[in-house]
Amino acid sequence: MNDRFHTDRINNFCDAVFAIAMTLLILEIKVPNHEQMESIGLVGSLKHLIPSFVGFLISFLVTGLYWRAHLSIAKYAKSYDNRQLWLTIWLLLFIVLLPFSTALYSEYFNYNHSFIFYCANLVLIGLFHFLLVSSIIRKEGFTGELTPDIARWIKIRSLMAPAIWALSIVWVFIEPLSARFVFISIFVIQMFVDRKFRKKLAV
Repeated sequence: MNDRFHTDRINNFCDAVFAIAMTLLILEIKVPNHEQMESIGLVGSLKHLIPSFVGFLISFLVTGLYWRAHLSIAKYAKSYDNRQLWLTIWLLLFIVLLPFSTALYSEYFNYNHSFIFYCANLVLIGLFHFLLVSSIIRKEGFTGELTPDIARWIKIRSLMAPAIWALSIVWVFIEPLSARFVFISIFVIQMFVDRKFRKKLAV
């Protein structure tokens, strides 16, 4: 069965799911109740919410980056086949799960198991995004716009984030506190990779 699906409907649906998931992130941060406000005041109540705001900020930016990455690869797809459709569905499944895993991690910020669950969610998002990227590149082939160098650049970028989050899971058993900051290396590594490929493409 060689089904082909129009990109517009799939991409519009993806945009909607990404938007809803990003909106749900803030809904997981609960407004302090009256008892908290009366006992420790507004500043004290907000201090208790710092882990929630940290989780919200990280997840919001990560979701936004994956939305941008999806836009970047979707423009090369002339149509979606059945495999790419299901890869997209699995990708969106774990995008939708992110508000829950973020809330779990924020609520139990100092617990390794909640951090591992959160990282595993991000690994699965990155994995299915990488598989989707690879499938689109393989199906569409190289064109004037999608050169082998650009394709390699896109695939390496899509593989870096899940690799770093997977490293965070391993690292939490060695150094739990620093493991929570390993994700910062994603932006540093991507900056160097982007610079390298831009120089190569400019030659």
